[in-house]
Amino acid sequence: MEERLQKILANAGVASRRKCEELITSGKVTVNGKVVTELGVKADPASDTITVSGKPIKKEAKIYILFNKPKGVITSVSDPKGRSVVTDYLKEVKERLYPVGRLDYDSEGLLLLTNDGDLAHKLTHPSHHVPKTYHATVERVPHGNALEKLQKGIKLEDGMTAPAEVEYHDIDPDGKYATIAITIHEGRNRQVRRMFDAIHHPVTRLKRITFGGLHLNNLQRGKHRKLTAAELKMLQESVAGIAVSGQESTTEVED
Repeated sequence: MEERLQKILANAGVASRRKCEELITSGKVTVNGKVVTELGVKADPASDTITVSGKPIKKEAKIYILFNKPKGVITSVSDPKGRSVVTDYLKEVKERLYPVGRLDYDSEGLLLLTNDGDLAHKLTHPSHHVPKTYHATVERVPHGNALEKLQKGIKLEDGMTAPAEVEYHDIDPDGKYATIAITIHEGRNRQVRRMFDAIHHPVTRLKRITFGGLHLNNLQRGKHRKLTAAELKMLQESVAGIAVSGQESTTEVED
């Protein structure tokens, strides 16, 4: 069965869908010995010989990992500066893994990694607003009317945010800090931090505890586990109606 070449590469675990598109346009992919540089080309992975940088692709078993990312770790598979990356914590996993979305260097918590490029693409597609819940520890205790601004949507330099779900999680008796549970449905760059900056309560610690229907629960920092069959089915069903051939997905840089 013929499919778009970038989808075949992503499903084979070569890289994310967007990175696969870059590999194609840079002339590093061949189909039956012919260099392909156009994104609309289709191929049949069962009968066509497809190579990337001269190496034939191979189909890997799909793997889905839930990881509790520590603070001070890059959400990437490599870093030119030699800093710690998320895959440093999954060295026993033989399959190539790629993060779904992002958590920034100073944030921690739930991160999904997989070699299923099709699912990753759909989960970060603009038409699928995956709910993400964070525990944001902020300076001082925001009053209820400040949190109401976040609930209704607040103006940032890149536009109004969508309404957020916000509630107190923990309050310091001396009023020096508060931890707020906030659920957003977007993936803008440093969004949660910028939202709290906008109400003058800077974030001092940020931890993501849910992504879609996945929950961090008691998974220890720096540890990982495979998704259960029920969790995987839930994710697949949540994106079942998304067509990915038209609008591009976005690389979410979340916090």
